[in-house]
Amino acid sequence: MKAQLIFFASLLISVSINAQEIAIELFQDGFNRPLNIQNAGDNRLFVVEQGGQIKIIQPEGVVNTIPFLDISNKISNGNERGLLGLAFHPDYSNNGYFFVNYTNTNGNTQISRFSVDPTNPDLADSASELLTLGFPQPFANHNGGALEFGPDGYLYISSGDGGGGGDPNNNAQNLNVLLGKLLRIDVDIFSEGNNYTIPPNNPFVSNPNARAEIWAYGLRNPWRFSFDEIENHLWIADVGQGNIEEINRQSIDERGLNYGWRCYEGTLPFNTTNCPSQSEITFPFAEYNHSDGNCSITGGYVYRGSQYSDITGLYFFADFCSGKIGTVDNDGNLVNYGNFPGMWVSFGQDMQKELYIVDIDAGKVFKIKGGQVAGNEDFRLNISFRLAPNPSSEHVSLFLTQGRIQEIQIFDLRGRTIYQDANLSSNKIQISTSNYKSGIYFVKALSTEGHSMTKKLIIQ
Repeated sequence: MKAQLIFFASLLISVSINAQEIAIELFQDGFNRPLNIQNAGDNRLFVVEQGGQIKIIQPEGVVNTIPFLDISNKISNGNERGLLGLAFHPDYSNNGYFFVNYTNTNGNTQISRFSVDPTNPDLADSASELLTLGFPQPFANHNGGALEFGPDGYLYISSGDGGGGGDPNNNAQNLNVLLGKLLRIDVDIFSEGNNYTIPPNNPFVSNPNARAEIWAYGLRNPWRFSFDEIENHLWIADVGQGNIEEINRQSIDERGLNYGWRCYEGTLPFNTTNCPSQSEITFPFAEYNHSDGNCSITGGYVYRGSQYSDITGLYFFADFCSGKIGTVDNDGNLVNYGNFPGMWVSFGQDMQKELYIVDIDAGKVFKIKGGQVAGNEDFRLNISFRLAPNPSSEHVSLFLTQGRIQEIQIFDLRGRTIYQDANLSSNKIQISTSNYKSGIYFVKALSTEGHSMTKKLIIQ
Protein backbone atom coordinates (compact mmCIF):
# COMPACT_ATOMS: atom_id res chain seq x y z
CA MET A 1 0.00 0.00 0.00
CA LYS A 2 2.81 2.45 0.74
CA ALA A 3 4.63 3.33 -2.46
CA GLN A 4 6.45 6.60 -1.95
CA LEU A 5 7.11 9.09 -4.73
CA ILE A 6 9.48 11.92 -3.81
CA PHE A 7 9.82 15.06 -5.90
CA PHE A 8 12.33 17.75 -5.06
CA ALA A 9 10.86 21.23 -5.23
CA SER A 10 11.54 23.53 -8.11
CA LEU A 11 10.98 26.75 -6.19
CA LEU A 12 8.84 28.56 -8.72
CA ILE A 13 7.82 31.58 -6.70
CA SER A 14 9.35 32.19 -3.33
CA VAL A 15 9.14 34.49 -0.38
CA SER A 16 10.25 32.96 2.94
CA ILE A 17 10.14 29.49 1.41
CA ASN A 18 10.39 26.74 4.00
CA ALA A 19 9.75 23.57 2.02
CA GLN A 20 12.57 22.17 -0.07
CA GLU A 21 10.73 19.01 -1.02
CA ILE A 22 7.42 17.26 -0.61
CA ALA A 23 6.47 13.66 -1.16
CA ILE A 24 3.24 11.85 -1.88
CA GLU A 25 2.76 8.43 -0.34
CA LEU A 26 0.08 6.00 -1.45
CA PHE A 27 -2.46 5.68 1.35
CA GLN A 28 -5.17 3.57 -0.30
CA ASP A 29 -6.30 2.61 -3.80
CA GLY A 30 -9.05 0.62 -5.51
CA PHE A 31 -11.63 3.42 -5.65
CA ASN A 32 -13.89 4.13 -8.61
CA ARG A 33 -13.36 7.75 -9.68
CA PRO A 34 -12.90 9.25 -6.20
CA LEU A 35 -13.18 13.03 -6.05
CA ASN A 36 -13.47 14.13 -2.43
CA ILE A 37 -12.23 13.20 1.06
CA GLN A 38 -13.74 14.27 4.37
CA ASN A 39 -13.55 13.28 8.01
CA ALA A 40 -16.40 13.19 10.52
CA GLY A 41 -14.37 14.35 13.51
CA ASP A 42 -12.87 10.92 14.13
CA ASN A 43 -10.06 8.81 12.69
CA ARG A 44 -12.00 7.52 9.69
CA LEU A 45 -11.74 9.01 6.20
CA PHE A 46 -14.79 9.22 3.92
CA VAL A 47 -14.07 8.97 0.19
CA VAL A 48 -16.69 10.30 -2.23
CA GLU A 49 -16.95 8.53 -5.60
CA GLN A 50 -18.39 10.34 -8.59
CA GLY A 51 -20.77 7.46 -9.35
CA GLY A 52 -22.73 8.00 -6.14
CA GLN A 53 -21.06 6.05 -3.35
CA ILE A 54 -19.25 7.16 -0.20
CA LYS A 55 -16.73 4.69 1.21
CA ILE A 56 -14.97 4.59 4.56
CA ILE A 57 -11.27 4.08 5.14
CA GLN A 58 -10.88 2.81 8.69
CA PRO A 59 -8.00 4.10 10.89
CA GLU A 60 -5.87 1.04 10.11
CA GLY A 61 -6.24 1.74 6.36
CA VAL A 62 -8.84 -0.90 5.48
CA VAL A 63 -11.75 0.11 3.24
CA ASN A 64 -15.17 -1.08 4.34
CA THR A 65 -16.73 -3.47 1.83
CA ILE A 66 -20.19 -1.90 2.27
CA PRO A 67 -20.42 1.78 1.27
CA PHE A 68 -21.39 4.31 3.90
CA LEU A 69 -23.91 5.73 1.40
CA ASP A 70 -25.04 4.69 -2.08
CA ILE A 71 -27.24 7.12 -4.00
CA SER A 72 -26.13 6.04 -7.48
CA ASN A 73 -29.78 5.68 -8.49
CA LYS A 74 -30.45 9.36 -7.71
CA ILE A 75 -27.71 11.02 -9.75
CA SER A 76 -26.65 11.80 -13.28
CA ASN A 77 -23.05 10.73 -13.76
CA GLY A 78 -20.31 11.52 -16.25
CA ASN A 79 -18.30 14.50 -17.48
CA GLU A 80 -18.49 16.93 -14.53
CA ARG A 81 -21.71 15.52 -13.09
CA GLY A 82 -22.18 13.07 -10.25
CA LEU A 83 -21.87 12.97 -6.48
CA LEU A 84 -19.58 15.97 -6.03
CA GLY A 85 -19.34 17.06 -2.40
CA LEU A 86 -19.75 16.02 1.23
CA ALA A 87 -19.81 17.93 4.51
CA PHE A 88 -20.48 16.67 8.02
CA HIS A 89 -22.51 18.86 10.33
CA PRO A 90 -20.40 20.51 13.07
CA ASP A 91 -22.51 18.65 15.63
CA TYR A 92 -22.41 15.36 13.71
CA SER A 93 -21.35 13.36 16.76
CA ASN A 94 -24.72 14.24 18.34
CA ASN A 95 -27.19 14.74 15.48
CA GLY A 96 -25.70 12.40 12.83
CA TYR A 97 -26.40 14.85 9.98
CA PHE A 98 -24.28 15.15 6.86
CA PHE A 99 -24.85 16.96 3.56
CA VAL A 100 -24.10 15.98 -0.02
CA ASN A 101 -23.96 17.91 -3.28
CA TYR A 102 -24.95 16.00 -6.41
CA THR A 103 -26.47 16.42 -9.85
CA ASN A 104 -29.83 14.67 -9.96
CA THR A 105 -31.18 12.52 -12.80
CA ASN A 106 -32.22 15.70 -14.64
CA GLY A 107 -28.69 17.10 -14.36
CA ASN A 108 -29.62 19.79 -11.85
CA THR A 109 -27.81 20.57 -8.60
CA GLN A 110 -29.25 19.12 -5.41
CA ILE A 111 -28.00 19.76 -1.87
CA SER A 112 -29.48 17.24 0.56
CA ARG A 113 -29.17 16.22 4.18
CA PHE A 114 -28.85 12.59 5.22
CA SER A 115 -28.57 10.94 8.64
CA VAL A 116 -26.29 8.22 9.91
CA ASP A 117 -27.89 4.89 10.76
CA PRO A 118 -28.58 5.11 14.54
CA THR A 119 -27.45 1.50 15.01
CA ASN A 120 -24.30 1.50 12.86
CA PRO A 121 -21.84 4.44 12.62
CA ASP A 122 -20.40 3.02 9.37
CA LEU A 123 -23.73 3.17 7.52
CA ALA A 124 -25.98 6.04 6.51
CA ASP A 125 -29.74 5.83 6.47
CA SER A 126 -30.33 6.01 2.71
CA ALA A 127 -34.03 6.72 3.28
CA SER A 128 -33.35 9.80 5.41
CA GLU A 129 -32.79 12.28 2.58
CA LEU A 130 -34.07 15.79 3.25
CA LEU A 131 -33.94 18.03 0.17
CA THR A 132 -32.23 21.23 1.27
CA LEU A 133 -31.54 23.39 -1.78
CA GLY A 134 -31.71 22.76 -5.52
CA PHE A 135 -31.25 24.80 -8.68
CA PRO A 136 -31.15 24.11 -12.44
CA GLN A 137 -27.99 23.60 -14.47
CA PRO A 138 -28.22 24.77 -18.12
CA PHE A 139 -25.22 22.69 -19.25
CA ALA A 140 -23.44 19.53 -18.10
CA ASN A 141 -20.28 21.28 -16.90
CA HIS A 142 -19.30 23.93 -14.33
CA ASN A 143 -21.43 22.58 -11.50
CA GLY A 144 -19.07 23.55 -8.69
CA GLY A 145 -19.84 20.95 -6.07
CA ALA A 146 -17.96 21.70 -2.85
CA LEU A 147 -19.60 21.92 0.57
CA GLU A 148 -17.94 23.23 3.74
CA PHE A 149 -19.23 24.36 7.11
CA GLY A 150 -17.61 27.63 8.07
CA PRO A 151 -16.40 28.61 11.54
CA ASP A 152 -19.73 30.43 11.91
CA GLY A 153 -21.61 27.11 11.67
CA TYR A 154 -23.27 27.98 8.34
CA LEU A 155 -23.11 25.77 5.25
CA TYR A 156 -21.18 27.22 2.29
CA ILE A 157 -21.84 25.86 -1.22
CA SER A 158 -19.82 26.45 -4.39
CA SER A 159 -21.72 26.85 -7.63
CA GLY A 160 -20.24 27.09 -11.12
CA ASP A 161 -21.55 29.44 -13.80
CA GLY A 162 -23.60 26.71 -15.46
CA GLY A 163 -21.13 25.97 -18.23
CA GLY A 164 -21.29 26.54 -21.93
CA GLY A 165 -17.92 28.31 -22.28
CA GLY A 166 -17.45 32.01 -21.57
CA ASP A 167 -20.57 32.16 -19.36
CA PRO A 168 -22.93 32.83 -22.29
CA ASN A 169 -25.85 33.71 -20.00
CA ASN A 170 -23.74 36.00 -17.79
CA ASN A 171 -24.80 33.95 -14.76
CA ALA A 172 -21.79 34.73 -12.60
CA GLN A 173 -22.54 38.48 -12.61
CA ASN A 174 -26.32 38.02 -12.28
CA LEU A 175 -27.41 38.30 -8.66
CA ASN A 176 -30.83 36.84 -9.47
CA VAL A 177 -29.45 33.34 -10.07
CA LEU A 178 -27.41 31.01 -7.86
CA LEU A 179 -24.92 30.05 -10.59
CA GLY A 180 -21.34 31.32 -10.47
CA LYS A 181 -21.56 31.97 -6.75
CA LEU A 182 -20.52 30.98 -3.27
CA LEU A 183 -23.70 30.44 -1.24
CA ARG A 184 -24.21 30.56 2.53
CA ILE A 185 -27.23 29.14 4.35
CA ASP A 186 -28.30 28.17 7.86
CA VAL A 187 -29.32 24.50 7.80
CA ASP A 188 -30.36 24.41 11.47
CA ILE A 189 -33.40 26.67 11.08
CA PHE A 190 -36.17 26.20 8.51
CA SER A 191 -38.24 29.13 7.28
CA GLU A 192 -40.49 30.34 4.44
CA GLY A 193 -41.16 26.79 3.28
CA ASN A 194 -37.47 25.97 2.85
CA ASN A 195 -35.40 23.41 4.70
CA TYR A 196 -32.92 26.18 5.53
CA THR A 197 -32.96 29.85 6.34
CA ILE A 198 -30.88 32.86 5.29
CA PRO A 199 -28.30 34.10 7.80
CA PRO A 200 -29.30 37.65 8.73
CA ASN A 201 -25.89 39.10 7.80
CA ASN A 202 -25.75 37.67 4.29
CA PRO A 203 -24.80 40.58 1.98
CA PHE A 204 -27.94 40.70 -0.18
CA VAL A 205 -30.64 40.00 2.40
CA SER A 206 -32.28 43.39 1.89
CA ASN A 207 -31.75 43.56 -1.89
CA PRO A 208 -34.97 42.69 -3.74
CA ASN A 209 -32.97 42.20 -6.96
CA ALA A 210 -30.65 39.53 -5.58
CA ARG A 211 -30.85 36.02 -4.16
CA ALA A 212 -30.30 36.21 -0.43
CA GLU A 213 -28.35 32.93 -0.37
CA ILE A 214 -25.40 34.56 -2.17
CA TRP A 215 -22.23 35.22 -0.16
CA ALA A 216 -19.85 35.98 -3.06
CA TYR A 217 -20.20 36.06 -6.84
CA GLY A 218 -18.33 36.43 -10.13
CA LEU A 219 -16.95 32.86 -10.05
CA ARG A 220 -16.52 30.57 -13.05
CA ASN A 221 -16.19 27.11 -11.52
CA PRO A 222 -15.09 27.18 -7.86
CA TRP A 223 -14.61 23.43 -7.75
CA ARG A 224 -12.99 23.44 -4.30
CA PHE A 225 -12.74 25.93 -1.43
CA SER A 226 -11.72 25.74 2.22
CA PHE A 227 -11.43 27.67 5.48
CA ASP A 228 -8.29 28.36 7.47
CA GLU A 229 -9.49 29.22 10.96
CA ILE A 230 -5.98 29.99 12.23
CA GLU A 231 -5.60 32.99 9.92
CA ASN A 232 -9.38 33.50 9.48
CA HIS A 233 -9.24 33.14 5.71
CA LEU A 234 -11.55 31.64 3.10
CA TRP A 235 -9.64 30.22 0.10
CA ILE A 236 -11.41 29.71 -3.25
CA ALA A 237 -9.69 28.10 -6.23
CA ASP A 238 -11.56 29.07 -9.41
CA VAL A 239 -11.01 27.14 -12.65
CA GLY A 240 -10.10 29.38 -15.59
CA GLN A 241 -11.36 29.54 -19.15
CA GLY A 242 -8.31 29.24 -21.39
CA ASN A 243 -5.44 31.25 -19.90
CA ILE A 244 -5.50 31.78 -16.13
CA GLU A 245 -6.13 29.64 -13.05
CA GLU A 246 -6.89 31.73 -10.00
CA ILE A 247 -6.64 31.45 -6.23
CA ASN A 248 -8.82 33.82 -4.23
CA ARG A 249 -8.38 34.56 -0.55
CA GLN A 250 -10.64 36.69 1.62
CA SER A 251 -11.20 37.26 5.30
CA ILE A 252 -13.88 34.93 6.58
CA ASP A 253 -16.20 37.84 7.44
CA GLU A 254 -15.87 39.65 4.08
CA ARG A 255 -19.16 39.43 2.22
CA GLY A 256 -20.59 40.35 -1.17
CA LEU A 257 -17.26 40.28 -3.03
CA ASN A 258 -17.32 40.17 -6.84
CA TYR A 259 -14.50 37.97 -8.17
CA GLY A 260 -14.90 39.29 -11.68
CA TRP A 261 -15.88 36.44 -14.00
CA ARG A 262 -17.01 36.76 -16.94
CA CYS A 263 -15.52 40.27 -17.06
CA TYR A 264 -12.05 39.03 -16.11
CA GLU A 265 -10.29 35.70 -16.22
CA GLY A 266 -7.97 36.17 -13.27
CA THR A 267 -6.45 39.62 -13.82
CA LEU A 268 -6.83 39.33 -17.60
CA PRO A 269 -9.83 41.08 -19.26
CA PHE A 270 -12.16 38.51 -20.83
CA ASN A 271 -15.50 40.11 -21.73
CA THR A 272 -15.94 43.49 -20.10
CA THR A 273 -19.19 44.44 -21.82
CA ASN A 274 -21.55 46.04 -19.27
CA CYS A 275 -19.16 45.16 -16.46
CA PRO A 276 -18.53 47.14 -13.27
CA SER A 277 -15.38 49.20 -12.82
CA GLN A 278 -12.18 47.48 -11.72
CA SER A 279 -12.54 49.12 -8.31
CA GLU A 280 -15.58 46.90 -7.68
CA ILE A 281 -13.77 43.68 -8.59
CA THR A 282 -11.78 41.51 -6.18
CA PHE A 283 -8.85 40.20 -8.21
CA PRO A 284 -7.03 36.93 -7.42
CA PHE A 285 -4.68 36.63 -4.49
CA ALA A 286 -2.50 34.46 -6.75
CA GLU A 287 -2.75 33.00 -10.25
CA TYR A 288 -0.86 30.94 -12.83
CA ASN A 289 -1.13 30.49 -16.58
CA HIS A 290 -1.65 27.51 -18.87
CA SER A 291 1.98 26.96 -19.81
CA ASP A 292 3.60 23.57 -19.07
CA GLY A 293 0.33 21.69 -19.63
CA ASN A 294 -1.71 23.44 -16.92
CA CYS A 295 -5.45 23.67 -17.49
CA SER A 296 -7.61 23.36 -14.35
CA ILE A 297 -6.86 24.22 -10.73
CA THR A 298 -7.87 22.01 -7.81
CA GLY A 299 -8.00 23.91 -4.55
CA GLY A 300 -6.89 22.45 -1.27
CA TYR A 301 -6.17 23.50 2.30
CA VAL A 302 -3.68 25.42 4.36
CA TYR A 303 -1.51 22.83 6.07
CA ARG A 304 -2.20 22.88 9.81
CA GLY A 305 -1.00 19.40 10.67
CA SER A 306 1.69 18.69 13.24
CA GLN A 307 3.95 16.22 11.42
CA TYR A 308 5.87 18.61 9.13
CA SER A 309 7.25 21.98 10.16
CA ASP A 310 8.36 23.20 6.73
CA ILE A 311 4.92 23.34 5.11
CA THR A 312 2.96 24.80 8.03
CA GLY A 313 0.81 27.74 6.96
CA LEU A 314 1.12 27.06 3.22
CA TYR A 315 -2.00 26.71 1.06
CA PHE A 316 -1.85 23.65 -1.20
CA PHE A 317 -3.29 23.45 -4.70
CA ALA A 318 -2.83 21.19 -7.74
CA ASP A 319 -3.53 21.17 -11.47
CA PHE A 320 -5.75 18.50 -13.00
CA CYS A 321 -3.92 18.33 -16.36
CA SER A 322 -0.24 18.91 -15.65
CA GLY A 323 -0.15 17.10 -12.30
CA LYS A 324 1.47 20.12 -10.70
CA ILE A 325 1.31 20.35 -6.92
CA GLY A 326 2.07 23.76 -5.47
CA THR A 327 1.63 26.06 -2.51
CA VAL A 328 0.85 29.71 -1.87
CA ASP A 329 2.21 31.62 1.10
CA ASN A 330 0.72 34.58 2.96
CA ASP A 331 2.21 37.02 0.47
CA GLY A 332 0.53 35.38 -2.52
CA ASN A 333 3.70 33.74 -3.82
CA LEU A 334 3.48 30.34 -5.50
CA VAL A 335 5.89 27.44 -5.17
CA ASN A 336 5.79 24.65 -7.75
CA TYR A 337 6.94 21.28 -6.40
CA GLY A 338 6.88 19.64 -9.82
CA ASN A 339 4.45 17.68 -11.97
CA PHE A 340 3.35 14.52 -10.17
CA PRO A 341 1.78 11.55 -11.99
CA GLY A 342 -1.86 12.04 -11.10
CA MET A 343 -5.13 13.64 -12.20
CA TRP A 344 -5.70 15.62 -9.01
CA VAL A 345 -9.33 16.48 -8.27
CA SER A 346 -9.39 17.09 -4.53
CA PHE A 347 -7.49 17.45 -1.29
CA GLY A 348 -8.66 16.25 2.10
CA GLN A 349 -7.80 16.49 5.78
CA ASP A 350 -7.91 13.92 8.52
CA MET A 351 -8.83 14.73 12.11
CA GLN A 352 -5.22 15.76 12.82
CA LYS A 353 -5.21 18.18 9.84
CA GLU A 354 -2.76 16.07 7.84
CA LEU A 355 -3.29 16.43 4.08
CA TYR A 356 -4.33 13.94 1.40
CA ILE A 357 -4.74 14.27 -2.36
CA VAL A 358 -7.00 12.32 -4.74
CA ASP A 359 -6.21 10.92 -8.19
CA ILE A 360 -9.57 10.38 -9.88
CA ASP A 361 -8.23 8.44 -12.88
CA ALA A 362 -6.12 5.92 -10.97
CA GLY A 363 -8.62 5.66 -8.10
CA LYS A 364 -5.97 6.40 -5.49
CA VAL A 365 -5.62 8.48 -2.33
CA PHE A 366 -2.15 9.76 -1.42
CA LYS A 367 -0.86 11.36 1.75
CA ILE A 368 1.18 14.56 1.39
CA LYS A 369 4.45 14.65 3.28
CA GLY A 370 6.67 17.64 3.89
CA GLY A 371 10.44 17.75 3.79
CA GLN A 372 11.06 18.54 7.45
CA VAL A 373 9.61 16.38 10.22
CA ALA A 374 8.45 18.48 13.16
CA GLY A 375 10.71 18.23 16.18
CA ASN A 376 13.90 17.78 14.19
CA GLU A 377 16.35 20.61 13.63
CA ASP A 378 14.57 22.89 11.19
CA PHE A 379 16.81 24.08 8.36
CA ARG A 380 14.77 26.83 6.76
CA LEU A 381 15.44 28.50 3.46
CA ASN A 382 14.61 32.17 3.79
CA ILE A 383 14.73 33.81 0.39
CA SER A 384 12.90 36.98 -0.57
CA PHE A 385 12.52 37.74 -4.28
CA ARG A 386 10.98 41.17 -4.84
CA LEU A 387 9.99 43.35 -7.80
CA ALA A 388 9.69 47.13 -7.52
CA PRO A 389 7.86 49.09 -8.65
CA ASN A 390 5.07 46.67 -9.42
CA PRO A 391 2.97 47.73 -11.34
CA SER A 392 5.72 49.13 -13.54
CA SER A 393 5.74 51.51 -16.50
CA GLU A 394 9.36 52.53 -17.25
CA HIS A 395 11.53 50.00 -15.44
CA VAL A 396 11.45 47.31 -12.78
CA SER A 397 14.14 46.32 -10.30
CA LEU A 398 14.62 42.74 -9.08
CA PHE A 399 15.97 42.12 -5.57
CA LEU A 400 17.20 38.89 -3.96
CA THR A 401 17.90 38.95 -0.20
CA GLN A 402 20.11 35.84 -0.13
CA GLY A 403 22.53 34.77 -2.84
CA ARG A 404 22.80 36.31 -6.28
CA ILE A 405 20.66 36.30 -9.38
CA GLN A 406 22.26 34.17 -12.09
CA GLU A 407 19.63 34.39 -14.86
CA ILE A 408 16.45 36.35 -15.62
CA GLN A 409 13.58 35.44 -17.94
CA ILE A 410 10.29 37.26 -18.59
CA PHE A 411 7.29 35.41 -20.02
CA ASP A 412 3.95 36.66 -21.31
CA LEU A 413 0.64 34.97 -20.44
CA ARG A 414 1.06 32.50 -23.31
CA GLY A 415 4.36 31.33 -21.87
CA ARG A 416 6.49 32.97 -24.57
CA THR A 417 9.91 34.27 -23.50
CA ILE A 418 10.15 37.99 -24.25
CA TYR A 419 13.32 38.74 -22.28
CA GLN A 420 16.30 36.69 -21.12
CA ASP A 421 19.68 37.53 -19.60
CA ALA A 422 22.24 35.14 -18.08
CA ASN A 423 25.58 35.17 -16.21
CA LEU A 424 24.51 38.13 -14.06
CA SER A 425 25.76 37.25 -10.55
CA SER A 426 24.09 40.18 -8.77
CA ASN A 427 21.50 40.57 -6.02
CA LYS A 428 19.84 43.54 -7.81
CA ILE A 429 18.93 43.81 -11.49
CA GLN A 430 17.09 46.64 -13.26
CA ILE A 431 15.18 46.00 -16.50
CA SER A 432 13.53 48.54 -18.78
CA THR A 433 9.81 47.86 -19.34
CA SER A 434 8.96 50.91 -21.43
CA ASN A 435 8.82 48.91 -24.68
CA TYR A 436 6.42 46.26 -23.39
CA LYS A 437 2.66 46.40 -23.89
CA SER A 438 0.46 46.89 -20.85
CA GLY A 439 -0.53 43.62 -19.28
CA ILE A 440 0.54 40.77 -17.04
CA TYR A 441 3.90 39.04 -17.26
CA PHE A 442 5.90 36.55 -15.21
CA VAL A 443 9.49 37.20 -14.15
CA LYS A 444 11.59 34.11 -13.44
CA ALA A 445 14.91 34.38 -11.61
CA LEU A 446 17.47 31.62 -11.21
CA SER A 447 19.86 32.12 -8.31
CA THR A 448 23.52 31.10 -8.28
CA GLU A 449 22.50 28.45 -5.69
CA GLY A 450 20.13 26.88 -8.21
CA HIS A 451 16.80 28.11 -6.79
CA SER A 452 14.14 29.09 -9.34
CA MET A 453 11.70 31.83 -8.35
CA THR A 454 8.90 33.51 -10.30
CA LYS A 455 6.74 36.57 -9.62
CA LYS A 456 3.89 38.21 -11.44
CA LEU A 457 4.70 41.61 -13.00
CA ILE A 458 2.05 44.09 -14.06
CA ILE A 459 3.09 46.61 -16.72
CA GLN A 460 0.90 49.68 -17.09
